[in-house]
Amino acid sequence: MAGVLLDLDGVVYVGDALVPGAADTIAWLARNGVPYRYLTNTTSRPRSAIVEQLGRMGITSNPAEVVTPVVAASAWLRREGIERPALFVPDATAAEFAALDTVAASDDERPGAVVIGDLGRGWDFATINRAFRLLMDEPRTPLVALGLTRYWRADDGLRLDTGPFVRALEYATGRAAVVLGKPDAAFYDIAVEDLGLEADEVVMVGDDVRADVGGAQRAGLAGVLVRTGKFSAQDLSGDVVPDAVLDSIADLPGWWARS
Repeated sequence: MAGVLLDLDGVVYVGDALVPGAADTIAWLARNGVPYRYLTNTTSRPRSAIVEQLGRMGITSNPAEVVTPVVAASAWLRREGIERPALFVPDATAAEFAALDTVAASDDERPGAVVIGDLGRGWDFATINRAFRLLMDEPRTPLVALGLTRYWRADDGLRLDTGPFVRALEYATGRAAVVLGKPDAAFYDIAVEDLGLEADEVVMVGDDVRADVGGAQRAGLAGVLVRTGKFSAQDLSGDVVPDAVLDSIADLPGWWARS
């Protein structure tokens, strides 16, 4: 292994609490010249907010070290020549799409794409039905998913993430989403390329056995599962077999030395 991709929520921190030993591990990566990126499916906040949160926890970072589905989606939309996407994401995240001249989800104008992220409590019947109608009005309008994460662990317990809402729209419209986030291989490719390495030189460390570990392995990376965040003992009896299972990110340096 030569480089590392780190999931954030559930790996580096859980809610507003830093995972014990996380700061030491990140300092170890920097001290030993191991290139790393934070690879997260978070679409409820912009990268600047993530950097600020890490800073409050004592971890210095910059937006360029954070790879999110918004980054990948913006690049894909520009490459495809698609403008004025309708965004179903929080306002703070929508600001990162500003260069694409976006359409408000409530507008009557026909959008170039329908982009689905983590709206959290912003989801209700009217909102998801609005996304459904926009897609049905024009069969060529792409459905763009900012990841397919099923759920995540908040301070008050488990919460649905983007994946279930994307799957509902796929089922209702009969079309497949363009996925720009974990577990899609293209998302991992972007992060690996950013590290300047080959896929088989990189390890993904995550708490989601399917999106983090399984997705990474299908993209040619090694996948390490940590027993923090959303980890469940049932994760070890499924069809995805991690390359390693660690108690937490604090054990990464020791595993690295043994590998």
